[in-house]
Amino acid sequence: MLEKIALGGGCHWCTEAVFQALLGVEKVDQGYVASSGDFESFSEAVIVHFNPEMISLEILIEIHLHTHKGTSDHSMRDKYRSAIYTYSATQNTTCKQIIDRLQDEFEHQLITKVLPFETFKASREAIQNYYRKNPEKPFCEKFINPKLKFLLNTYDKHVDENNILYKTV
Repeated sequence: MLEKIALGGGCHWCTEAVFQALLGVEKVDQGYVASSGDFESFSEAVIVHFNPEMISLEILIEIHLHTHKGTSDHSMRDKYRSAIYTYSATQNTTCKQIIDRLQDEFEHQLITKVLPFETFKASREAIQNYYRKNPEKPFCEKFINPKLKFLLNTYDKHVDENNILYKTV
């Protein structure tokens, strides 16, 4: 049975491409996610539908934290909120524990929020699957390819070789 988690960090084009490249990820919805309270504004994010028997929530979060600037609190954080949006209280607690365990892998404090998922708005069709439609675009070459190279070099056993456009030379 598939589970889902929503992830926000940098540009949703980048996040979408990273998670589309993973074994066990069945579907990635690109768009905007909102939580509640101080985080009820929409921020770029993806919903990752995954098979937990093939890829764990911990690996997904680890990859998420290593493929965006989750330690940098910059002026665009409203649009690019570093967050994990959860679908249950149990998932919320688990995600907080995972972040705590992974903190030692980072030189600076992680600012990634663990928030309850409230609502989602899909991106317009023209920008969904952006990397798959535009791998030669300068944005993809400059920002997405390095993330995919990192995946291949660091998480190669989790990468779906048939589902990744970027190939190392």
